[in-house]
Parts: sequence; structure tokens; C-alpha cells
Amino acid sequence: MSSAKAKMWEKKMRHQPTSVQYSSCSTQNGGDTPVSGGSCNDGPPGINQSTKRPKNPHQQTGWACGHQKDGGGYAKDMPKSITGGAFARARAAEVSTMLKAVNRTTGRCHVFGSLPKHMRRRAMSHNTKRLPRRLRDRAIRMREKSLQAGSKKETAKNKSRKARRRHGNMLLEFNRRQRKNVWLETHIWHAKRFIMVKKWGYCLGDRPTNKCYRPCYRAMNSHCLLQDHSYYCCIELQGEESTLLASLSRLTSKEAGPTFAAAMTLSGQRQGSVVVYRAGHYPLQPLGPVTFLWRPQIQGSTIRQLWIWAHPTIKKDLLPELQTVCQCCEAVVPSVNLVWTPAEVVPTLECEQKPNETPEAEQISGTKRKKTCKDVTGPPTKKIIGDGTRSPTTPITWKSSSTGIIINDLTMEMVRFRLIGPQSLTVLAETLETAADCDEINKSKPSSLWWSEQCKDESKRSLHQEQSDIYHLLKGIHLTGELPPGTVLGLTVEDPRLTLPTKKVVALPHVKQAQELEEKSRELMLKGVPKHCCQSYLWERSARDNVTENKISEQELNRRRSDMLVPGSRLIPTPLQSRIPILLIHQPGKQVGCEMRSWGAGWDLLLPKGWGMAFWVPLVYRGVRIGGLNMSLKHSQIKGVPHFPHDYPDCPSGVVFQEEQEAELLDMFKRRPPAKRNNYIKHGCLAPFSCPWQQLSEEWELIEMESGEKKDGQIKTTTESDNVTEEELTSHTAITGTKSLSCVSVLRNRKSLRLLSGWCRPTTSKGQRLCRFGDEQPLNHSAVMSFLTAHRMSLVWVRLSTLSKGKPEPHAMVCAPTAEDLQLLYKGPGSSGPQESPHGDHFKSRIKHKKKGLRKAATSSLSSERTESEMSHLLSASEPKPSTSKEPKPSQSSSDLIFGLWPDPLPRVISHCSRLTLGWATQGDFSLSVGCGEALGFVCVAGLLKTLLNQPIEHRGMLLLRNPTSLHYRFVKLTIEV
Repeated sequence: MSSAKAKMWEKKMRHQPTSVQYSSCSTQNGGDTPVSGGSCNDGPPGINQSTKRPKNPHQQTGWACGHQKDGGGYAKDMPKSITGGAFARARAAEVSTMLKAVNRTTGRCHVFGSLPKHMRRRAMSHNTKRLPRRLRDRAIRMREKSLQAGSKKETAKNKSRKARRRHGNMLLEFNRRQRKNVWLETHIWHAKRFIMVKKWGYCLGDRPTNKCYRPCYRAMNSHCLLQDHSYYCCIELQGEESTLLASLSRLTSKEAGPTFAAAMTLSGQRQGSVVVYRAGHYPLQPLGPVTFLWRPQIQGSTIRQLWIWAHPTIKKDLLPELQTVCQCCEAVVPSVNLVWTPAEVVPTLECEQKPNETPEAEQISGTKRKKTCKDVTGPPTKKIIGDGTRSPTTPITWKSSSTGIIINDLTMEMVRFRLIGPQSLTVLAETLETAADCDEINKSKPSSLWWSEQCKDESKRSLHQEQSDIYHLLKGIHLTGELPPGTVLGLTVEDPRLTLPTKKVVALPHVKQAQELEEKSRELMLKGVPKHCCQSYLWERSARDNVTENKISEQELNRRRSDMLVPGSRLIPTPLQSRIPILLIHQPGKQVGCEMRSWGAGWDLLLPKGWGMAFWVPLVYRGVRIGGLNMSLKHSQIKGVPHFPHDYPDCPSGVVFQEEQEAELLDMFKRRPPAKRNNYIKHGCLAPFSCPWQQLSEEWELIEMESGEKKDGQIKTTTESDNVTEEELTSHTAITGTKSLSCVSVLRNRKSLRLLSGWCRPTTSKGQRLCRFGDEQPLNHSAVMSFLTAHRMSLVWVRLSTLSKGKPEPHAMVCAPTAEDLQLLYKGPGSSGPQESPHGDHFKSRIKHKKKGLRKAATSSLSSERTESEMSHLLSASEPKPSTSKEPKPSQSSSDLIFGLWPDPLPRVISHCSRLTLGWATQGDFSLSVGCGEALGFVCVAGLLKTLLNQPIEHRGMLLLRNPTSLHYRFVKLTIEV
């Protein structure tokens, strides 16, 4: 037998019992008494089961081998007589061994393994009906035993792609995935084209997968950019006007700008914006910026309606604050049998087994999943419209019996699209058409649709006609920024899917217009939309629900299009279900500063829920660009306004964002090898991933307290970064060691900002002109002290423009120039700034000692373990050596050291470098609108006033900017835009 056959024979026989041999310990003549030594322990006497099989099958002996050529296997001297009992026991052992071999299959324990090879089929492993009938029951029992005894149960097979792509299965899967993070109605469209991120409990599009930064900027600058802002939360307040204003006045202050009681916003003609604070804590503890809109007052009613739109991170703080000031603590539990609640909308993927079901109906694991629910009377699976993460028993309404105010949470109850650019109104004019009046036949018929009921009222029809005329006048206005900021217009439009073009087109403005319309358009630009035309049926919940429920499906529209004689023509007559109430809200562009006025203006489109994609696709077909969260940040950066929550360090949401950003950047920094990291210690950058505003303000406040009433409050810093000692590293642990509640506030007082902006003498940078204010207070020591007394521990929002080349980066340091630095400006505007001398890395040696200590500790522990194991039989357990016990101490003290970063607590932030630190930049990039590098950030008011007081008039407002990865300072011009 060849070696291959021998191996195959060994593999086949490895699970077989060993051969039974007639033992040598048996009697020589077959009797009961053995002739020579030994006795058998296992089995019947005289029988020996060999425990070791010979390697060569030809060398086996005994009855299992048969007759050999050399006479092996049998004794040469045959016994003359045998004993019947011993002989029977030997035969019984052979029979039992043979039965075991027959019953046990070769290889694994599969039933079909006992079949001949020509009868075996691959499908037998999962389909028992492929087996012969005599083996089916045995296969089912073995399968059940393996499932019960197995530690890992077999999972059900995934459905095929064809089954997963069916509409019903896809709907179930989408509804399941929406239970943790809310999906917008345009989520599927964005997921195919954008990089999605999970933020604030939503799945949002961050940036497109293709490179389109410059095209998006060109769209904002010359055409239109479209964004989905439906993730913003809406809170509705209902009650008496005086009661509402009295309650909301505790959250705002007139010093920071117009409040909820502004005349233009109170009438409902304009949308307002305000920064909300905790009740009675102005100017400390702000919550964040919100926008609000009043509903125009209805004749004969004293109840007013107010919508407050806030960022999702503000809602968790704003809603309890509103409940406190309005005294709305009585929660109204919603009814479970609502039509559009998530309780009915969200279907379960696994249908529960009914009590009368038999065990045979249970699904066998390993087979394809099938629907076991055959309830035809049950409601069909519906798409989630609104918030799918909210529990059906979660209250969304609160009322007060004392004040009569009702608070409703309208989050995800409406869709909000934002169009940015000068041609936003042109895109809306091409997409939306006002609704036509109902026919006389339809008016007489009773209908459940809201529009047919509205057409029966003559006053409502006349209001709709006036709104349509104003909308046609808006089509003649070429630029969006020509209208008054915050203008509101209510409309009822047709379904935009009916006029969807066959291919994408670029919406262009209509130049030709009659002279009469031009005069009316000019009057509209001056006075705005009349008060009664700002009314909309979108304010009514019944109208919103009716429109959502009676929306025509895409399948029905496609069927009607297929019945048209001319492909691509409009459906005539239009169905009554295609009338949608909307609100058009003008978004003002840049309103601060002296340049690029009204840049970035646009329109917000408010729709009922469920109509998002019906309006999104027609807008996309008009040639607009789509932007994500990244373009919202760039839009705010070009406008020069703070972006929430990035640029609100005194708000709870801003603090959380800064901590998350620091952790993310630190994680990216640690993933790089130490040799490829930037050594921020040598660059003199204490906080490259965060901005310690609290420590900066406290240090400047400490300097002010030490200076006292000195007129010349110049601060001379003689501490060099190369001579850092242990005392300097721990001298300010009282400031940075404990992270108490932040007392830093951002200066938002309009009067103080205007005064501070005049002291900075804006502006002589590229693309800007000098702004002259009225009679401003001169800058002197008394004015500075009075200003600091009113605004201690305050930061101010500034805009920094580079005089020459240079691209600012986030977390760049804003420093005060010295008198020698200002002399460099006389060489020319393009002169380079000063250089920072490299700092010494005093923690590099500690990290090296730490690594050496860890290696020594590892080697000493290994050697000690070896010696202890060798001498354990001689020595008892002894105490550890002093060297091993003292070695981890320095490693524990320096365990938090990271190569290239300063450990906590930080030393003095102000005087760490050769120039005094005033603040940091939160945003920075090359500005395509100005043509130079621009940065936005905050500086400490105390440090800024000290710097301005010591600068000459011609160079007042000149500061230095240095990136975290550079030692080169750049001259920048500071501007405070009001």
C-alpha cells in the first residue's frame, strides 16, 4: 500500500474503535485459567482491546488482519481444545465492536454520510427532504440536538438583493434605522451624494463626495445654493400678547439688540433674531441665538401665535427655560390613536407569535426569512414622517392654567429649505406657481380637502389673489438683497412635481417688465409686504395634517403622466390634492461692516411635513448647487458672523463643541507617529487644539488688579520660554487646576461694541474703506477704566485681515505687537512680520526617562520572576525590592505626557511667548470674496484696550497673528463690525 493510501486509510479509520484481539493472557488451551502472567482489566477475560493501532496496516495481528504470508496473526501452535465460556465472550466482544463500527459514520456526524457516494447530494445539508424517508426523522432529530447543544445558534440567512430592494422590505429597513438618529426627508438623496455624519441626534450631510468648494462659492455669489435646514427645532407659543411679551422679556435684553417685542417683528411682517439667556442672568449664561416669527393678528381674536426656531443643541436648555418663565408645567399626554404618530408609523420587523400558532409554523433557523403576519385587516407599512425616535407617549404640549400659555413642540413637523444667493427668488419663481381657484362644480360638492373649503369663503379668495399679485411682483426683482431683511410672504402653491422639467435647466431672471410693474416693485422694495399678506394656512395644524395625509403618491402621478397623449405635458386638470400652503421668509445677508452689504442673502421655504422631496427635486432641476454643514460654516465665515455652536464659547453648546473638537483633534494627533508630529512645545503653542478662554480672561483680570490706577499700564514680560522652571509650571495651578463654572461672557452690547469699533479706527485693510462714526468718546485712560469696569471678563468678536500673504488657521494666536514690530510697517504694507524664537522642549527628557524606566521595570520584573521561580523551593515569599517599588513612581507622574504637547495645568498663557497673547482665531482661511487671508475669533477686552491705548493713531488696530505650526508672525488689521 502506498503512503497516500495509508494516510487515507488512517484518516478514514481515526473514528473507528480499535481491533479486538485474543489476548496472550488467556489460557493456553482456551480454558479459564491463564498459563502465564498477567490478567486483563478491560472487557471480558481473555479479550484485549489494543489501544495503539500500528502505523502499517500490513503489520497488524489478530483476527482483524486475516492470514499473513509470514504466518503472522495466528499462533503457530494451535490449541488442542478450547473453553466454551471464554470463546463465547471473545465472539461477543467482536460482535459489539462490529456493531459500533457499523452504526458510526466516517468523518463528521452527518446522516447522509452513511449513504453511498452516488446517492449523496449537496442540498441534503439544509433540505432533509433530499434524504431517503428512512433517514429523514433521524436527520431532523440530529439537527434539533445540534441546535440545542451548540453554543452558537445558526443565524437566519440574509435575504437576496432582489428581495431587499423590494419597496416594502426597504421601507421596513429604513424605518428600523431611523429609531436611533432622525432622518430628514431628503436623507436618501443626500446619502447617495454626500458624506453623512451623525450630529445632534440627526443624520446630516456634511460635504459632497466630489470637490465643489469653489462652485458652491460661485453659487452663493452669483446664482443659488440650496440647503436642508429641517433639523432646526420649532417651538410654538400660544397665548395673550401681553402675557407672552412679559414672560419672554426675562430671556432677552434691549442692550443686545431688538427683542421679541420689536414693532416690525411683532406685526408678523418680519422675522427677528435674538440671543436668548437664562431668565434674569444677562449678560451671563447665554443659551444661544434663535430666530422667531409672529403670526399676524387675526381680527376678532386676542390669542397670538409665536414660532421660535432654535438649533437642536439649544432645545434641551431652551424648552425648560420657556416652561419656567411661562409657568407651563402641565404636560398634555398625546393620544395614541393619532394618524401620524410614530407608534403606528414605525412597524416592527419581527412579528410576534400568536398563542394559537403551532410549533410547526415556527421558522427554522438557517432558512430565508418570510413574513409570518398574514393579517390582511392590519394597517399597511407606512413611511416615517417626522421624528421617528420620539416615543408615542412623550408629551409635546404643555399648558398653564394661570397664564393661559400653551407650548407645542413642533420639531420635524415642518420642512425648512434655505436658498442662498442673488438668484434665489428667480429659482423660486421658476419652481412655484400659485394655486388656481376651484371650479364652480368643485365648490358645490362636499369635500374633505382643505382647499375646496377655503375657496367657498370670498374673503379668503381675495386674500389669496393679493398674495399671488405680490408674488408676481417679486419675480421682477432681480437681486434677493434688494428687499427689506426678514420679509415674510404667505402663499398657496401648486404641486411643483406637475411642472417638473424633463432635464435640468438654469433659472435665469426675466429682464423685460412693464413700467407699472416696475413702480409697484420699487414700492414693494421700500415698504415690504403688507401685513395681511403675511398670513398663511401653514400656521393651522389641521391644514398641515390635511395636506400631509392627502398627498398624491409618485405612483399615481406616474400613472397619470402615462395616460397623457403628449409626453412631458402638464396634468390638466390639476388634482385638488396638489394645493400646499407655504411660507417664504427672506434671510438677510451681511448686515455688519462697511463692505459687501447684503452678501449671502436668500430665502427660507417652509413646507408641511411629507412634502420635502416633492419640492427638493424640482428645485434641484432648476440648476441650484447643494450644500451641507461645511458650506454653512463657510457662509458664516464670509459674512463675518459667529457660527453656532463653533463661535459661542460662553454657551453650554459651545463648550461641549469645543471639548468634542479637542478630543477629535487630539486623537488624530496621537495616531501619527512621534517622529511625524508637530512639536507644539518648540513652537510656543500651549493649546493647539483648544482655546482656554477662562484662563486668558482670568490672567488679564489679574493684571488689571495688579496695575491698579497706573496711567501707563504697560506690561513688561522678562520671562523667557527657554528658562522654564518647575516653579513657573506650577505657579498658576490655582487658575487652571480647577475647572469651575465659566464666568467668561461675550460682549454683545450694541452701544459698547460701536464705541469699541470706533477706537479701532476701521479700516485700512484691502478691499475696505474708513468708516466714520458720529461723535465718539476719545480713547484715554479714564475711558478705558470705565469701559473695563462695565465689562469685566469679556471677550469681543473680531475680524482679522492679513496685510500681505498668509493663510490663517483655526486656533491661531492673536498677539499684541511691540514698538519695534510697528516700525516694520514703515517699510511697506507687504513687509513680513517678526519671528518667534524656538522654544525648548523640557518634557522630551522626561518622556525618554519614562521609556527607559518602563524598559528597566520590564527587564527587572522578568529577572525577578525567573529567580523566584528557580529559588522557590529554597526561599519563601519575600517582600519586593526597593528598586522595583520605586520605579513606577516617575512613570506614574509623567504618564500623561504626550510628545509635542504641554501637559495640564498650562503655564501663563499671556506671557508664554515673546508677544502678549490677546486671544485666538476660531475660524481662518483664504477668503475668495476679499482676496486675502481672513480670520475670525475672540480677543480679551482688557488686553485689546491696553494694546490700543499704547499704539499710535496711524497704527491703531494693528495686531499680530501666528499659526500653531509656525514661528512667523503676520500683521493683521483688526475690525469690529457692528
